[in-house]
Amino acid sequence: MTAPLQPRQDPPIALHDRAMDDLRFIRQTMQRSRSFTAVPGRGMIAVGVTGFLAAVIAAQQPTPSRWLAVWLVSAALSAGIGMGSLALKARSAQIPLRTGPGRPFLLSFLPAMTAAAALTAALSLQGSVTLLPGLWLLMFGAAVVAAGTFSIRIVPIMGITFMVVGAMALASPTGWGDVWMAGGFGGLHVLFGVLIARRHGG
Repeated sequence: MTAPLQPRQDPPIALHDRAMDDLRFIRQTMQRSRSFTAVPGRGMIAVGVTGFLAAVIAAQQPTPSRWLAVWLVSAALSAGIGMGSLALKARSAQIPLRTGPGRPFLLSFLPAMTAAAALTAALSLQGSVTLLPGLWLLMFGAAVVAAGTFSIRIVPIMGITFMVVGAMALASPTGWGDVWMAGGFGGLHVLFGVLIARRHGG
């Protein structure tokens, strides 16, 4: 008599391999929970267009105070566009802004921007507005780098690029301020906005 055929059994998964798979899953889950992915590419493009227009209008102003007024209005408008589009994308992706990865992203952005506002007030009172283009670009870049620690990889790269442009603006002749502002707040916003919209969904 022949022995009955035994069903073929797959070899058991090694305990080490299963543990490594579990650790990999946990690490990826934690990484996603720490990363704020609702950066609005299309909103950044709109901010960039605003920056271009502001540079053109500001360059035509006859006095430093009116030049400063144009850029302050542009900054307020850009902040509204940026925050509004960020909130809309976060809502559509069901990512809370007050808790989770949204909170450290926003809080990390504020210190450098607060310092920029204080320095803007001090320099404008002293009549030294020629330093403001480089200062704004540099401090905005620092804020983006800090916030980018909690976001997708392209965000800190964008911040570093702004910092480089800001440093170049500080080292360039005085009359080039609006050119650097157009290239930074206009061109870089549009460039990185397009990249983010294509790679990370609007």
